[in-house]
Amino acid sequence: MVAWLKAICNRLRPGAPAAADSGGARGEDAAAEFLQSRHGFSIVARNWRSPRDRRDEIDLVARDGDVLVFVEVKARGVQALVPGFYAVDRRKKRVLRRAVHVYLSALSHPPRTFRFDVVEVALSDRLPPQCLHFANVPLFPKGYHVARQTNALDEVGRRSGAR
Repeated sequence: MVAWLKAICNRLRPGAPAAADSGGARGEDAAAEFLQSRHGFSIVARNWRSPRDRRDEIDLVARDGDVLVFVEVKARGVQALVPGFYAVDRRKKRVLRRAVHVYLSALSHPPRTFRFDVVEVALSDRLPPQCLHFANVPLFPKGYHVARQTNALDEVGRRSGAR
């Protein structure tokens, strides 16, 4: 069977993992390098998938000092008509909110501050990737915080006024 036909069949097969997009992987590599070299971020995780729903993915999780940064990478060809930033629409933000909430809930000590950034990567065959960084893009409503899980003894202690 022809290779391109096999690739299409694999994508359509239920439960089959999506094939890695070379442009997406190249864009994520460029974004990670850009954030590390230009902004001093440290990369914590790449392509993190939610254990609750494997379709929910965070492209990059990074640290900017004490701030945990969730990064969506949008790679586009230099001739693209729609900039990558605008591809992070309402539906994509809903998926990202869900994934970030699961990520933060799984941490034993969630950070005091976190934010959401978008890195738009323009890819060209002849030039190195060009990155635009959009920091602190609105994702969560004001006052959002991760609900801490408490055990029954903590709850009893609070009700009785004991500390």
